[in-house]
Amino acid sequence: MKLFLRLLVALVLILASAYPLIAQSKKLTLKILCYNIHHAAPPSKKDSIDLDAIARVINSRQPDLVALQEVDVHTGRSGPFNQAEELGRKTGLTPYFIKAIDYGGGEYGVAILSRYPMTNQKRYALPTKEGTGGEPRVLGTATITLPGKREMVFACTHLDAQRDPVNRELQIHAIAEALKSSKLPLIIAGDFNAHPGTGVIDVLDTHFKRTCDPCDFTIPVENPQKAIDFIAFYPQKKFNVKKHEVIPERYASDHLPVYAELILE
Repeated sequence: MKLFLRLLVALVLILASAYPLIAQSKKLTLKILCYNIHHAAPPSKKDSIDLDAIARVINSRQPDLVALQEVDVHTGRSGPFNQAEELGRKTGLTPYFIKAIDYGGGEYGVAILSRYPMTNQKRYALPTKEGTGGEPRVLGTATITLPGKREMVFACTHLDAQRDPVNRELQIHAIAEALKSSKLPLIIAGDFNAHPGTGVIDVLDTHFKRTCDPCDFTIPVENPQKAIDFIAFYPQKKFNVKKHEVIPERYASDHLPVYAELILE
């Protein structure tokens, strides 16, 4: 009996010591990049397209998920290229392009790049108030299958750029409504064309948790004055922010890219 009890105690101690390792193994660090790429047109080089520069920025952080804004597909200004597919090829990530508008003989919108399999891709047309002349905007989402067959939702958007916030406010409310039914952990990233302290970001903060607060500025690339590009997540209890960074890359686009590392519990 004594031998049995000793063996039982030893087994309990072994299992107890192993538990932290088991719990830790369930955690996953996700590398997220958000980048308004200005259709790969460097501001300092007029009439030039440099997708390689955008790809270098992406590859410098080896992200798992990328949210891109201002992406061209077969437009006159950018040439006969699907920029989402080209960037996927140059980074080894799988692309998903979400069209916002027809433009220059082709299409223009946002895109997701993913290291992991994507399913259930959806495009949501975001509202604009009649008579404002606002450009149509979209929200794109995809279900991401992570290692261990865990799933999450990744979302990408680009809100209205007009001075009057009326369309941005309509759009952020529409985004919150579209995503509120998700039963999976969710990360959203994009160019919100609004800075903290505005009604738009107040709504974002009501439904999601930003990876930064306060946030470093992202535009303009020379002497940045405002933060309008953000990564956020839900629910808060499922994620921990390991790192947040605004990358000081001033050549490739008119926005600075935002990078974060999130630990998914």
